[in-house]
Amino acid sequence: MIPDVQPTGSVVAAGPRALRIHAIILAAGRGARMGGPKALLALEGETFLAGVARRLRRPGVERVTAVIGHEAERVRREAALPADVVTIMNPHYADGMLTSILAGLEDADAAGADAVLVHPVDHPLVDAETVDAVIAALRHGAIIAVPSHGGRRGHPGGFARPAWATLRAAAPDEGARGVLARHPEWIEHVPAGEECLFGINTPTDYERLQQRTKQRKFDRHG
Repeated sequence: MIPDVQPTGSVVAAGPRALRIHAIILAAGRGARMGGPKALLALEGETFLAGVARRLRRPGVERVTAVIGHEAERVRREAALPADVVTIMNPHYADGMLTSILAGLEDADAAGADAVLVHPVDHPLVDAETVDAVIAALRHGAIIAVPSHGGRRGHPGGFARPAWATLRAAAPDEGARGVLARHPEWIEHVPAGEECLFGINTPTDYERLQQRTKQRKFDRHG
């Protein structure tokens, strides 16, 4: 999870540039409090993993990669992912989320990507406009682009190649949080809706999400 801070802003280039951007979905965890992989939780007729993958497939995203670990074969079998989503196995997922970030980063590096979007699977409400805004900030030169709402940082976080060495050197107990804390000058904060903050960690969170979804349907259709 990205820590809450007051936006600082960073200096970015005047015009957009072409970037090869890969999206990395962090979906390797055990989901112990949920009784199994959160990647397989359902929302509006699709799994969290399939829904997040679909929402991250925006113009400018060359590839979507899901990093899986716990019950990997079950996740592959049951997630109903789009055919063009790549899955990679993180055998070290039990050592923390940073290992999944690094696994996805290595895959993106080998494929020649210039930047990555990093998104945890348990934040299923990622908004298309938010993803587009993070992509735009990266294309305008941000080293790190983070959606923010009400002074809190959300997801997905965008990391351009100049930040990758620092991510690789991060302490396991700090992960991406440590990189952001040490390099506020790299960060471009992107205004976003509250959906960027909405994470599912417990059955109570999941129940709130389902109620929220029902209410939004009711509001739309009356």
